[in-house]
Amino acid sequence: MKRTQRPPIEIGLNAAIVAVSHEQPLILVTTGETSREPVGLPFGPFDPVRHRTFEAGLRAWVAEQTALKLGHVEQLYTFGDRSRHAAPGDSGPHLVSVGYLALTRASEESSEALARAGAAWRPWYAFFPWEDWRDGRPAILDETLIPALQHWARTRPGERHEARPLGRAERIRLAFGDDIARWDEERALDRYELLYEGGLVVEAGRDGRPVADDQAARAAGAAMRFDHRRILATAISRLRAKLKYRPVVFELMDESFTLTELQRAVEAISGRHLHKQNFRRLVEGADLVESTGATTQRGRGRPAALFRFRREILKERPAPGFRLGARG
Repeated sequence: MKRTQRPPIEIGLNAAIVAVSHEQPLILVTTGETSREPVGLPFGPFDPVRHRTFEAGLRAWVAEQTALKLGHVEQLYTFGDRSRHAAPGDSGPHLVSVGYLALTRASEESSEALARAGAAWRPWYAFFPWEDWRDGRPAILDETLIPALQHWARTRPGERHEARPLGRAERIRLAFGDDIARWDEERALDRYELLYEGGLVVEAGRDGRPVADDQAARAAGAAMRFDHRRILATAISRLRAKLKYRPVVFELMDESFTLTELQRAVEAISGRHLHKQNFRRLVEGADLVESTGATTQRGRGRPAALFRFRREILKERPAPGFRLGARG
């Protein structure tokens, strides 16, 4: 029996590289040749000859292309849908991408090197404006997105082939919250996927799905290439969850920092405002930091004490993190 030739498969590595600077969570993006092209996440091929593991390959090409030194790195998910990069009728190799979350520290020196490589830092809330609750509930939720989602759920309740235990209205309630189901910052991916299904982000129309509301899609943040915004939403959900049981935030901090700087970094990632005294009691009670004995002058106020991450905590407890309470 004649064997059917299988189409070739290529493996790529997509990196959601995160930093925090000036109280903003940043994501590294590659820029297009023109300003009209959407940005994307950094991408490099996996070379099975040069790279012993996927992570080794990721670290190698990030260092080569950007001169960035990555701290925490973890695999997110494998993205292999045929429509990710292929155009209709395309018979080229099928591209499977392994997504990674990586943490680093932004600096002026790295920004200059990145610009030469065609990359730059961008605030991740530019792509997900509804996820930033630090100044209260974002107006875009009640003014645009939730009404459009509710209209989509009422007028198009779902196709028969959708094998989901929950209907669209219930999924919206759980993802976006109401008086019973509170907002859960870890559901960033659920929220983006609902907006995509509902035709309320630019990527949906670009992928050939019906667009339910052009105005809402244009208001719902900047688009990215291919499915890169979905990969970024996956990274945001993972990192927000990780904050609560691993001290990953210190990969984003300088060697010494004030408690206010630490709080602002946690708020930037989680997208929520934290009570100052409660946060300090949380940090001190968990023994996550120790004083350096030095102080720094920031602004016109009194000198602030400098702290560093107390690394011994990794040997003392299996899950040292920030036990943030539920949002009211």
